[in-house]
This record gives sequence, C-alpha cells and structure tokens, in this order.
Amino acid sequence: MSASPRPEDTGILWPALGVARVVLLGYAVVVNALHVQEYRHPLAAGAVLGTLATWTLVAPRLYRVAARRPRLVVAESALAVAALLMTPWVQGAAAADRGAPTLASFWIAAPVLACAVQWAWRGGLASALVVGGVDLAVHAAPSGSGAGYVFLLVLTGLVAGYAAALVRTGTRERTEAAAAQAATEERERLARAVHDGVLQTLAYVQRRGAEIGGPAAELADLARDQEEALRGLVQGHVDGSAARAAPGAPPAAGTRDVAVLLHRHTGRAVSVATPASPVPLPGPDAEELVAAVAAALGNTARHAGGASAYVLLEDTGDAVVVSVGDDGPGIPAGRLDEAAAAGRMGVTGSIVGRLAALGGTAELITSASTGTEWELRVPRRTVTGRGTAP
Repeated sequence: MSASPRPEDTGILWPALGVARVVLLGYAVVVNALHVQEYRHPLAAGAVLGTLATWTLVAPRLYRVAARRPRLVVAESALAVAALLMTPWVQGAAAADRGAPTLASFWIAAPVLACAVQWAWRGGLASALVVGGVDLAVHAAPSGSGAGYVFLLVLTGLVAGYAAALVRTGTRERTEAAAAQAATEERERLARAVHDGVLQTLAYVQRRGAEIGGPAAELADLARDQEEALRGLVQGHVDGSAARAAPGAPPAAGTRDVAVLLHRHTGRAVSVATPASPVPLPGPDAEELVAAVAAALGNTARHAGGASAYVLLEDTGDAVVVSVGDDGPGIPAGRLDEAAAAGRMGVTGSIVGRLAALGGTAELITSASTGTEWELRVPRRTVTGRGTAP
C-alpha cells in the first residue's frame, strides 16, 4: 500500500465520503438540538455547527482537484479538532455533567475517513488517534464510554484505510489489464496487416542469398535485418509485455514467445520462419524446447560441414511444432544407435530427452539425398500444465 496513492486510484471514494459527511452532520445537528437549552453559549454552538455545515457542502467540490486533497484533509482534521476544543466553553460545566455530546459529535469521523482514503490505514490510524485523543481530553464521558468511542474511531480508520487500499489496488490492476489488452489488440492488428508471406519471403531471400554467396550474401544480411525489425514491430516481446503488466514478476514465471527465442539462432547458415502471431509458452518449457533446437543446429554445424539449416515454427492449436532441418548428407543408418551404445548420449539426451520431459516427441527423418530433419512436437495441454493452469 502506497503512502502517496495516485489521484486516480481513489477518486471514486471521495463522492461517497461526501455523502457520509452529510449523514454525520445530520446526526450532530440532532443531538445538539436536544441539549442546546443546557448550553452556556447556544449561539456559539450554532456558529460551530454552521461552520461544519458549510464545510460539508463545499468539501465535495474542493476535493475534486486531486492536488488539493492532502491540504484539504489536514484542514478538515484541524476543523474537527477546533470544534472539539470549543466544546467546553460553548457547553459549560452543567451540560458536560449531564453527558451532552461534543459539538462535532460523530462528525469527527469524517476527517478520519478522509485521511484513510488519502493515506490508507496509516493515515486513518494517525487521524483517529489525534482526533480521538482530543475528544477524550475535552469530553470525559460517563462510565468510560469516551474510550469506547475512541476505540471505534480507531477501528473505523483502520478498516476504511484497508478498504481504500483494496480499491486502489483494484483500480491499478484494471488499468494495467486494459493497457495490456490494448497492446495485444494492436499487435494482432499489425499481424493481420503484415501477412506471413512477407516475413517468409524475407527469410527465403536471406537463405538463398547465403547459399549463392558473393554479392547475394549482402542481400541476405539486409533481408535478415529487415525480417528481424519487422517481426519485432509485429509481435513485440511477450516477456516485455508481461513485465509491464506485472512489475517485479520474475520472467521465469511468465510466458515466453518461442518465435522470439528461435530468431536468436538466425544466421548466414540458418534461416528461421515463424508465424506472425506470437507463440507463447510457459517460460521453462519454451527454454527447453529452444534448447533442443539449439542442440539440433549444433549437430548440423559439427557433422554437416557447410550445410544450410532451417527452423520452422508452427502453432497447430493443440501443439507447438518446430521443424529443424538441413541439406547435409544426412545421418548414416545406425549411427545414433552406435553412439548410444558407446555411451555418447548427445542426441538422445539433448533432443529426445528434453522433448520426453515435456511430454512431447522428437522424430528424426534423414537420408543422404534430403538431409536431416527433426520434428519436435509438444502438446499444449502438457506445456500449459507446467506451472500454469490447464
């Protein structure tokens, strides 16, 4: 709970406080009217109540300006204290002995509520202690009931302050949720405007330029830069959006855009094609999936020489599928079994093992004529079950 809430966070509470002032003033007028014949200075009592009534009428309009509220809250508290301090002189000893209420009566709860709205429970508690202490000092109620009134005043300040804090938090969450929704809708609008074909064409130009070499390699570099810039504009970064929506939340607990993570592997020998729309997964699962892709690309770099590789991301709705392939000589039949028998578990552990841990599958298609392709498939029901609700 912030000690200095933003004005818009508690704006809806001030009109309600205006209504409460009217009710409290009405009660004060009635109880004073019942005892006014006992007062030493009845006209002064009318002047005090008239001042409270004037404040009650003009306060709602004054409180509309958020910048004024801290000063107005202090002024309202001072007004309540002044009304309490004038009570002994206005009423006289006879009225006090008969148990007449203070001039402000329960109206003293109004500044306590105002402090609670402005500064949460700390403000409500401080105001209740100050106003209640003055009330107890100037009005020694019979049977110790004055202490009971102060206790109720303190309780009012605490409860109202806590309620104001809840309203403040709810208002901020609604504002942030609306901003996040607007950002998502804008990304979707851009994704519809920029067809997948534009991004895929840039990826194809990048790949072919790298294969041809020479002057075409420069064209491939330009295509890669433009593809990355355009994809960033269309998609945004899911992690960045999560951080803006929930400041302080650890990234690992949020979602990651698999497309953004895969594009980190784009290079002269590797082309990456993904949908224009984000493909979010829980952070740990997205990282494991991309780590398996990195292992497959690393295997191509080590064993396929200068072969070109590609990465294709698909979102089928019920699963996330990543195809990782190359145009190299392929993996000879039995090579992986021999490596496993010899204790070399690189492919089995880094690719197959990772996908199995996610509840998915890793299928290998390889031949000397078509090269090597891994199809990594992770069911969404399994992915969303890790750390998030299904």
